[in-house]
Amino acid sequence: MVSRGSYGSGGLLTGRFHARKLSPSVITFYTIFIFAFSIIVFLFYVRNISLDQDPRRPFISRQSNSHQVPELHVHDKKQLWDSPFNHGLHQCVERTTKYKAAKGFDRYLTVKSNGGLNQMRTGISDMVAVAHMMNATLVVPQLDKRSFWKDSSVFSDIFDELHFIQSLKDDIRIVSELPKSLEGIPRARKHFTSWAGFGYYTDMTRLWSDYQVIHVAKSDSRLANNDLPLDIQRLRCRAMYQALRFSPPIENLGKRLVDRLRSQGGRYIALHLRYEKDMLSFTGCSYGLTDAESEELRILRENTNYWKVKEINSTEQRIGGFCPLTPKEVGIFLHALGYPPSTPIYIAAGEIYGGNTHLSELSSRFPNLIFKESLATPEELKDFTNHASQTAALDYIICVESDVFVPSYSGNMARAVEGHRRFLGHRKTINPDRKVLVGIFDMVETGVLEEGTELSQMVQRMHKNRQGAPRKRHGSPPGVKGRARFKTEESFYENPYPECICGSKSKLEIT
Repeated sequence: MVSRGSYGSGGLLTGRFHARKLSPSVITFYTIFIFAFSIIVFLFYVRNISLDQDPRRPFISRQSNSHQVPELHVHDKKQLWDSPFNHGLHQCVERTTKYKAAKGFDRYLTVKSNGGLNQMRTGISDMVAVAHMMNATLVVPQLDKRSFWKDSSVFSDIFDELHFIQSLKDDIRIVSELPKSLEGIPRARKHFTSWAGFGYYTDMTRLWSDYQVIHVAKSDSRLANNDLPLDIQRLRCRAMYQALRFSPPIENLGKRLVDRLRSQGGRYIALHLRYEKDMLSFTGCSYGLTDAESEELRILRENTNYWKVKEINSTEQRIGGFCPLTPKEVGIFLHALGYPPSTPIYIAAGEIYGGNTHLSELSSRFPNLIFKESLATPEELKDFTNHASQTAALDYIICVESDVFVPSYSGNMARAVEGHRRFLGHRKTINPDRKVLVGIFDMVETGVLEEGTELSQMVQRMHKNRQGAPRKRHGSPPGVKGRARFKTEESFYENPYPECICGSKSKLEIT
């Protein structure tokens, strides 16, 4: 620290400075020094010009239409792939000392799961917890065969049924089917309230006074995300991440495909490209499509009875960030983040709507696109043909094990994979900020902004804190009241922290 006296002394020194005549030797020294310094500056300038003109280096200009981005330093390249710092957090699903297993051996809960693979998985995990809260025996759930994909798979086709039953034996009793003696008796048919809490299901136990079997017609969103007992939340995690293991054929092939991806290039991105017919129709998103394609999606939405919203403004959907990124937008996004064109990208998706017509807008930027069909042999995929939930399970395994996971839309698959990756140690997951990106993509489309340094800096800055680092689960947005707040909370299965992810008290508190 500088004292007041020091400032005073400095002033006196300045006042006492007197000019003096320089000697010839000093003048000669300064002349040589200035000449040498000028030579160094000149050589440095010439070197920079030659580097800029080197054809092996990417040249980025606001006037250029090149898809290239600035070359990254070694440290930056490391950041592209490394998982975020997890602050020593780790998974924790142990039962507390107060926990007791359900003993309702004479009360049965039958369940009809609804939705695609991950909607069913989260719903089944919820129903495991519901069976515990209602002190009931759970009958292995029936799977949805009426959804868009019309998959005829039964539980044991997708999941390891024996493992499911055995791994939860200290929590609830699970049986493969309802006892024959109870098949013909009257049962309560319930549509349990969505996002219900512990008290709701405690109250529902009154049904056992009149019924021995309760049938649940829908399994999704049966439990609240927050404010449930710790043991119930951890039971949901044990069900989701440990008990619902995929069937041996799916697990074995999934691991082989991951090994093949690793052998081809080591690290890879798993891209959940939700640019599929059902999703575009459901969300009403037609940006970049032809009039004929838009009309086809409108007709599909109109004819799908369980999709309640029929009239959708596509422009408003996109501006609000409610549309999946297009293949072209994904390509721009990944380039802006700094991933080179040679990056192996596994496409986790069903059939891309419009086929190569739309997919080429991604492959022109990233030609190393990999699909199940190119990674596995026809013989290996034969048994999975026409079973969308089973092929989705293969995608799930490859996504969870990837170095980087990027979802183009925040649907059930994206949320489930992100939550699983958080549970396994906060593996890198980059969530595009679709609402903000729309404006950037429009500037690129109109020529206001070129792909290059400025775009890269903008996108990288926007997504610095959207890469899967530890944080507590979000509640509902400010101002949302009533039951609507439950729907707007972040999904428990998207981020099971803090109930199922723990750290020592000495560690940094993550908010």
